Amino acid sequence: MTIAAIIDVLEKWAPPSLQEDYDNSGFQVGNSAAEAKAALVCVDCNEAVVLEAEREGCNLIICHHPVIFKGLKRLVGRTAVERTIELALRKNIAITPYTNLDNVIDGVNGEIARRLGLKPISVLDPRTDRLRKLAVFVPEAQAEALRTALFEAGAGQIGAYDHCSFNLVGSGTFRAGEGADPFVGMVGERHTESEVRVEVVYAIEREVAILAAMNAAHPYEEVAYDLLVLANAHPGIGSGLLGELSGSMTEHAFLDHVKAVLGQPHLRHSALTGKTVRKVAVCGGSGSFLLGKARAAGAEAFVTADVKYHQFQEPEGALLLVDAGHWQTEQYTMDLIRDRLVGNIPTFAVRLSGLNTDPIHYR
Repeated sequence: MTIAAIIDVLEKWAPPSLQEDYDNSGFQVGNSAAEAKAALVCVDCNEAVVLEAEREGCNLIICHHPVIFKGLKRLVGRTAVERTIELALRKNIAITPYTNLDNVIDGVNGEIARRLGLKPISVLDPRTDRLRKLAVFVPEAQAEALRTALFEAGAGQIGAYDHCSFNLVGSGTFRAGEGADPFVGMVGERHTESEVRVEVVYAIEREVAILAAMNAAHPYEEVAYDLLVLANAHPGIGSGLLGELSGSMTEHAFLDHVKAVLGQPHLRHSALTGKTVRKVAVCGGSGSFLLGKARAAGAEAFVTADVKYHQFQEPEGALLLVDAGHWQTEQYTMDLIRDRLVGNIPTFAVRLSGLNTDPIHYR
């Protein structure tokens, strides 16, 4: 199995298009056509992690944070990034970062929510640029086969429901010209056919596969269809998550709960509000930009990282803002990636890095 095939499993889960505009995810170092022997999964990739991969017999490193974040103008070993890349190339170890998991409901934030015991969960700031609608016209007799093909390609999923479609029967007319090979009707004669307008919603990253499935299953030589851009928010794509604890906690108990779950002995947080905590917002990594969304959603606590000094003043008693550490809130990304690969490719060896690459130290 090639490295590209391993990456494809992950990108079907969280496509590269889900990364933020400023990010730099996707395959970065090595030869994706090479055979994948085993993968080492980590949060950050540095020289020590490359050597760890070599010791573990892994020729692929899957990291959450990009190794190459900003553009490189030279590769001469002057910086830690340059040395990491040079070492990986010498050891024939490929590197692919994977920040796309920040924006899927069962990604980084979904794992934090699960470990904190939050349910049900919903995306705190859902994306509104991810949904499209396909409307295609097909003879009644072939409508079911076409719907099935579209569903199998990924169309018709709305939240927890799939195989969703709207169907409207009507009459279609056409006249086949010279050189045409019509499925029904005669060349040169206008034909009226009882057709179904099949409408399905889909995520934009599935568009190529869905259109290919439509064309393969449709009986007409020329398929009539419309593609519509939707302003609807995608319920499974976006930043942060919101959920509820099974019962209310005091703020002190909640802070101890976060410490225990994330293995973080020290937390920074805003002033205590004196309220109990049940509804909680989370965002792994640098999520303080979602503070307004968390307040508007009625969260009593918001767990994230990289909060700046003045941002701790912004809750104004509305909620408890908790900075639990960047690495600490994203550490379980490793488990997510391993479980996804093992679930899809049981025979492929996946190992978790044993190195703590958190650059922040405490005493």
